[in-house]
Amino acid sequence: MADVKVSPPEAADRTRDRIDVAPRFTQADVIRLNNLFRGQDAAEVVASVIGAGLLGETAIVSSFGAESAVLLHLVSRVAPDMPVLFLDTGKHFPETLAYRDELATKLGLNIVNLTPDADELAKKDATELRWSYDPDGCCEIRKVRPLERALADFDTSITGRKGFQSSTRTGLPRFELDGNTGRLKFNPLANWSRDDLDAYFEAHDLPRHPLEAEGYPSIGCSPCTSKVQPGEDPRSGRWRGWDKTECGIHTAVTPIDDDPANDPAF
Repeated sequence: MADVKVSPPEAADRTRDRIDVAPRFTQADVIRLNNLFRGQDAAEVVASVIGAGLLGETAIVSSFGAESAVLLHLVSRVAPDMPVLFLDTGKHFPETLAYRDELATKLGLNIVNLTPDADELAKKDATELRWSYDPDGCCEIRKVRPLERALADFDTSITGRKGFQSSTRTGLPRFELDGNTGRLKFNPLANWSRDDLDAYFEAHDLPRHPLEAEGYPSIGCSPCTSKVQPGEDPRSGRWRGWDKTECGIHTAVTPIDDDPANDPAF
């Protein structure tokens, strides 16, 4: 997709005629997209990029954690049949699985449950205690590899990450490359605040994750998630005591210098 030029959102119908609907993305594409939709409301951006076919084959990746309902509602209004990839690790809180089912019913979601490879689990985590001495290895088996296999069929994944969630997510752009895969990551809520999320929950009468009220603002697998104290980063309860901030699906953010002067299309 190196030479693609995207049109303004109001020309979405014409844009689709000039773009490969199964793109592989470059850093230049990422810069163009971030510049094109700079300052636009998240809902407008979601509607524009999906409506114009700018993302190719797309799936939402959701943990069904504390803030997941916002992204799922925002995207499902535009693309109700879009696959929602859920990593069913076998280590989730029962409340998370119940919340997944509640949101699936309320929003009419097309959920695809991704599970670890049974043979790999038997070989590398037969005791199911790998999380206690090698959390990176546990995440690799239960999250990273199942998602890699699933995303091979997609050009873009939509995530619910926000820049305020932790110091490693500060400067998160709306659009970024997914490593060296050629896929795109789209983060519609990258610049949202806690107040923005709370207002959206209230405006659309969305249910909250039952563990949020108990002190869990970021919720992953139960063995590696603890309560967060006042003043801590929302994700500080993840892998507490380990030098680990991400499961491996996402890496620490490198902010993109998306000044138009860096875009070869200008």
